[in-house]
Amino acid sequence: MGIALLFLFVITRPETVSPSTQFTTPSDITWIVQKGPGGGGGGGGNKMPDPPKRTELKGPAKITVPVAPTPKPVLKETPPPQAQLTIPAVPTASSVQELPGMITNMPTATASLGSGTGGGSGTGTGTGSGPGSGSGLGPGSGGGTGGGAFRDGTPGLVSPAVVFEKKPEYTSEAMRAKVQGTVEVEAVVNDDGSVGQVRIVRSLDDRFGLDQKALEAVRNWRFRPGTRFGKPVPVLILIELTFTLR
Repeated sequence: MGIALLFLFVITRPETVSPSTQFTTPSDITWIVQKGPGGGGGGGGNKMPDPPKRTELKGPAKITVPVAPTPKPVLKETPPPQAQLTIPAVPTASSVQELPGMITNMPTATASLGSGTGGGSGTGTGTGSGPGSGSGLGPGSGGGTGGGAFRDGTPGLVSPAVVFEKKPEYTSEAMRAKVQGTVEVEAVVNDDGSVGQVRIVRSLDDRFGLDQKALEAVRNWRFRPGTRFGKPVPVLILIELTFTLR
């Protein structure tokens, strides 16, 4: 009986009610908005959301390419400088041996230029070539060409000067044919001023006789003779004669 009453007492014990806690917001509180991350004690911090993350695509794997080694420069060996030998010059003995009775200091012989005498070539005497004498060429004498006359330009030569000249005459045939032009005549002015050998160098007319008229006129010319080192000498000259109809 006593046990039954105790159980009933426990069941019928009145329920204890805890007083409720109420919070009333004061009407005089002012809220302040702050920039930037907030925070506070006990688990506070930046309440801003995180920025979006950058999207990255995975590319192919990196390939490592080996680099060829740099060749080392090849150093060329510089040959050592050769030592210069200084050899004193020693005069050697002459290959010509002089014997007692030998004729020495003979002039050197040259090739013969003909059967003549002197320093020239040919059969004449003197230093010229040809059968004449003197230093000229040809059968004459003197230092020139074609009869031994000197040519213009020879060292020491003064050319002859005209003293008298005769004009060539026209032939009747040449006048009727109306032939005009120039004849070149080569002539030798002798050392006395007279005209020696003459010949046609450039012909104008060998048909109507003008070339012969030119030769006849030149043969009658007279000159002050040319000189070489003050001595009259024969000189070869060139004369131009012009035939003109008026």
